[in-house]
Amino acid sequence: MQIVPLSAFSDNYIWAIVADGHCVLVDPGDAEPVQRFLAEHKLVLDAILITHHHGDHTGGIAALSARHHPKVFGPATEAIAGLTATLTDGATLSLLNGALPLSVIAVPGHTAGHIAYLTHGALFCGDTLFSAGCGRLFEGTPAQMHASLGRLAALPDDTKVYCAHEYTLSNLRFAMAVEPGNADILEYNRQCEVLRVQARPTIPTTIGVERRINPFLRCDQPDVQRMAEKVSGETLVNAGAVFATLRRWKNEFR
Repeated sequence: MQIVPLSAFSDNYIWAIVADGHCVLVDPGDAEPVQRFLAEHKLVLDAILITHHHGDHTGGIAALSARHHPKVFGPATEAIAGLTATLTDGATLSLLNGALPLSVIAVPGHTAGHIAYLTHGALFCGDTLFSAGCGRLFEGTPAQMHASLGRLAALPDDTKVYCAHEYTLSNLRFAMAVEPGNADILEYNRQCEVLRVQARPTIPTTIGVERRINPFLRCDQPDVQRMAEKVSGETLVNAGAVFATLRRWKNEFR
């Protein structure tokens, strides 16, 4: 089984999961790069997995469905045109003739019904967890997103994280502002700068890496709490309050 990034728009990744001439897509916001990929590799499109309702993740459903007639899965609590089946937390799927078993994790925060898909040590998490960052809170609360990230951070360290955007260098600038003395962040930034100069993705990352460099997974760390308190001018009583402060700060960070 191969997992291939298909670039879309300015910074989106559509993930193509391929095995034995068949393909499953994650969040095809644009049909055109998918159509080229399927034709070039002579692949049959079996299914589409949607994490949430935003157009840059769902925009290709109609065209791909009209041409290929795949099964289209997505979150049960979001209104998404073209779904053929809806999923809730704890649901399981078996695709690609059994080569792709999937479990569903509810991760509200970025949107109210956002879900992620986990298989064979690979996590497809849409806009919930990014490398060195997390999604904006368009519909959910800080407490919801903090809890969602906690569920993902509890996965094994070697779990590969396939998020939907190439935001890593921008996120790392913020991470360095939060923890300027974190050597892991500085080294990871160096590695990612090299990748981007070569026009290579920084994704996938891993849960283990993110636990070392992502401020939104490090809200229980004393240095992160101290910086959040400095920015807010308040005493923050728990990691959830630290997270809420960091997310507000990140919204305004340049």
